[in-house]
Amino acid sequence: MNYEDVWQLQDEITAAVNALGYSIWNLHFDRLSFAFRLELNEKVEEEKLSVLLSHLPMSADYEGEGSHGSAFTLYA
Repeated sequence: MNYEDVWQLQDEITAAVNALGYSIWNLHFDRLSFAFRLELNEKVEEEKLSVLLSHLPMSADYEGEGSHGSAFTLYA
């Protein structure tokens, strides 16, 4: 995946997260696993997780709580 593709997907992820009223603590692309790592500034309530996951531009898994908020892996 080239730099432009990563940048575009990061922009799409950020837009989806912000549209739902959440803010991002950390978002980066891990080239070894070919996945994005996302951590929010806040904890997403369990009943709202499926809404967030369904609005992301690619398939994602909830990884639990990180050091600042809910953490996810998104697969490119």
